[in-house]
Amino acid sequence: HVQLVESGGGSVQAGGSLRLSCAASGYIVSRYCMGWFRQAPGKERERVASIDRYLRINYTDSVKARFTISKDNAKNSLDLQMNSLTPEDTAMYYCAATTAYRCSSVPYVTDFGYWGQGTQVTVS
Repeated sequence: HVQLVESGGGSVQAGGSLRLSCAASGYIVSRYCMGWFRQAPGKERERVASIDRYLRINYTDSVKARFTISKDNAKNSLDLQMNSLTPEDTAMYYCAATTAYRCSSVPYVTDFGYWGQGTQVTVS
């Protein structure tokens, strides 16, 4: 039984930072493609960042140079360091996982079969 539990969300002023973490159980983080997604009210869920088995990383353009995705194999967790936050980053953030080795083979939101409950990030 795969379980993903996010933590670290909250409210922050523009220019601030937050670090999200996703603790996985029943799943080995190091083996597969995982990602962070976000969804703002009235908008579609979008992939923010992803990292695969080979540590190849992709970011959506709007977060490049501000966000950093990483895996902590010792903790079996997926992290997202978010710096220089803007109000446009306000959304519910979700951790998601697949059983694919390469993120390039799972381009769609629906390719991710495992999801956390989400953590709210609000930037004012």
